[in-house]
Amino acid sequence: MIASAASCTVTAAVIEANQVPWASATFSGARHRLTLTSADTPGAAAWLAALPEIDLPIAGHLVADLHVAAVTRAGGSLHAMLDVLTVEEC
Repeated sequence: MIASAASCTVTAAVIEANQVPWASATFSGARHRLTLTSADTPGAAAWLAALPEIDLPIAGHLVADLHVAAVTRAGGSLHAMLDVLTVEEC
């Protein structure tokens, strides 16, 4: 995710990350909640808007769903809460 931001000239950092295991009848993986921070720039806003459609490579996993759950702005900084579902590659 940070590499994706960097490729769009956005400097972002993960400041909090949580995950819980997830499984369906055919897949297993995890649900993740990430909080990112970056400078509040037009580039960062554009990257966040595009993020749900970007292919994010994660070794051994696929991002099945990504949702930007919340964005807050204060003092020139942007904080985004992301909900991400990953599944293990077959």
